[in-house]
Amino acid sequence: MQKKSYYIVNAITVWRVVMAPLVIFLAIHGDEGLFKWFLAVSFLTDAVDGTLARRYHISSKMGAKLDSIGDDLTILAAFVGMLVFHMALVRAEIIPLAVLAGLYLLQMILALKRYGKMTAFHTLLAKTAAVLQAVFLLTLFFWPGAPRIIFYIAAVLTGLDLIEEIILICLLPEWRSDVKGLYWIWKK
Repeated sequence: MQKKSYYIVNAITVWRVVMAPLVIFLAIHGDEGLFKWFLAVSFLTDAVDGTLARRYHISSKMGAKLDSIGDDLTILAAFVGMLVFHMALVRAEIIPLAVLAGLYLLQMILALKRYGKMTAFHTLLAKTAAVLQAVFLLTLFFWPGAPRIIFYIAAVLTGLDLIEEIILICLLPEWRSDVKGLYWIWKK
């Protein structure tokens, strides 16, 4: 029988997956107020489920997959919000956004081809990039005049993360979750 904390952590993760369509719906229907608060809660629950999982030593392949799906859906919802509420930023930064989208699609295609499923590496670089993505996106929706440097820092780290994941896919013959990063793979 699984510990109660296992179910709590996975329920928090499932909440992000289930709420993503609602967040996207709110964006499409122009309700920026509710959209940004639900998005903020989604980012917060991402931090909470990860913290609880580490604190109570809860990890599973299913939990790692759910977390990755929740991460991707939360970022998708935020991107839809950018398209609806901040199209000028999207137009101004179309090149870095297109590069990141291309790297993400390449990483996804390679993972599906190699493993038959998406990755759930959760590298240190991925975690750092995710925090900066959340900082940028929340800053964008709560403080629209925020300095653009936050976007560039988040974009660079996200690009480096995607490149690292592409290399990891090429190096690791079998699907694994919670890989610290390239340094630790090469160290072994």
